[in-house]
Amino acid sequence: MANCAFCGRKLPAFTLSKKCQWCVQHEAAQRGEDAGVQRVEVAPWLRTQSTSMVVTQGIFGINVAVFIAMVLALGAAMLENPGGQDLANWGANYGPYTVSGQWWRLLTCVFLHGSLLHIAFNMWCLWDLGRLTESLYGHWTFACVYLISGISASVASIVWNPGVLSVGASGAIFGLAGALISSYYLGEFSMPRAVIAGTLRSVVIFVGFNLFLGGVMARTDNGAHVGGLVMGLILGALIAKVAPAQDDIGRRVAVLLIGALLVTGGVFWLYRSHAYLAHGRKGADLLDQGKVNEAIAELQKTVTLRPNFAAGHATLSRAYVRAHDYEHAAIEMQRVIELSPQSEDARYRLGLIYLELKDPAKAEDVFGQLLKMNAGNADGHAGMAAALSDQHRNAEALEEYKRVAAIDAGYDGINYNLGVQQARLKQYDDAIASLLKQREAGDDPDNENLLAAVYENKGMQKEAADAKARAAQMQDQK
Repeated sequence: MANCAFCGRKLPAFTLSKKCQWCVQHEAAQRGEDAGVQRVEVAPWLRTQSTSMVVTQGIFGINVAVFIAMVLALGAAMLENPGGQDLANWGANYGPYTVSGQWWRLLTCVFLHGSLLHIAFNMWCLWDLGRLTESLYGHWTFACVYLISGISASVASIVWNPGVLSVGASGAIFGLAGALISSYYLGEFSMPRAVIAGTLRSVVIFVGFNLFLGGVMARTDNGAHVGGLVMGLILGALIAKVAPAQDDIGRRVAVLLIGALLVTGGVFWLYRSHAYLAHGRKGADLLDQGKVNEAIAELQKTVTLRPNFAAGHATLSRAYVRAHDYEHAAIEMQRVIELSPQSEDARYRLGLIYLELKDPAKAEDVFGQLLKMNAGNADGHAGMAAALSDQHRNAEALEEYKRVAAIDAGYDGINYNLGVQQARLKQYDDAIASLLKQREAGDDPDNENLLAAVYENKGMQKEAADAKARAAQMQDQK
């Protein structure tokens, strides 16, 4: 069924006219022709002509104020790339935190941004789409659509990728776009359809382009975009068909309650289907508190509920290490590598576990895999050196430690480890130079005892005695 090209009312079926009877009569009356008494028609959905956008301005101001506060608190890092924990402390949406009871993050994350570019782009989109949506729906309906869509986006973000931290207003903004698409497509307006079609086309292009962009940019949370968009489409469709009039408060409230109930249902489903995140979070907290056995029990529940949750297996492996159960720790870390084959950290940790198991050959193999992935990984070279050292291949171990020093001269304990290998190879002068350099990094009784032994091998008894005295003093201070 077509619409009138002038007022947007529905035309009768099987008509060839592009103008409804009401407009025909109205134009005749305007020309002064005798058109009889023009019947009173219910006005189609009017787009409010007021330029007031107080709610859009308010939301804009809140976002900017929060960002400024974060910059003042966290420093210049906020302008480019703040740390994940910093964002989490301010209320970012992160599955393990949110599902474990911090549900307020579903809303607070909508007002947080991760960089100056991030907030600049989102606020530009909010200003344009907010102006359109607020003029169409009115202030309070617009505010509700924005918030409901934002929370829906946060729920979808956790469902899409529960282990990724998410911030930003883009999910709520996609909700506004979805509401506009539904309203412009389904609603009747007192404007020519060509005008409506042009605006509709622009919004659809905006949504399509940004979803595509989100698909090719690794850091973009497309799950939140889709969640906000779908909720906006639903709310916009219901408002257009059920409650287009701004003064029909009862119907508007009913529509928005439906949206709120859908989001509430999503939250309950999220809790039940993602309970593994709650167990994982509780397990991590127990581990931080030193309650290792209780942490292991919670983390076992996590990986049982979600066997493909790599972060859960990684934390469980760490708990087993704390319990000195290296066999099970190795099994869990092997599972992490199966799930995340590009994880350098997982291979490094598995290599360390093999060293604890007194299996340096396996450790050497794992560290070798890591170095094939990234030859510049200092941890990988340090691990390889330790594995070679445990196999008494001291010359090869020394070369690996030299590579560590070349990559990172400040690597923890590097000069001591160089000194150990040099001493074993009877390169005493080099060992003394390395151990004296290590002394500059701070007091270490092991370093002093080794230095004393090297001095004795060189026949430097006075220096050996001084080093032993320093070591004894350090031990007494402990």
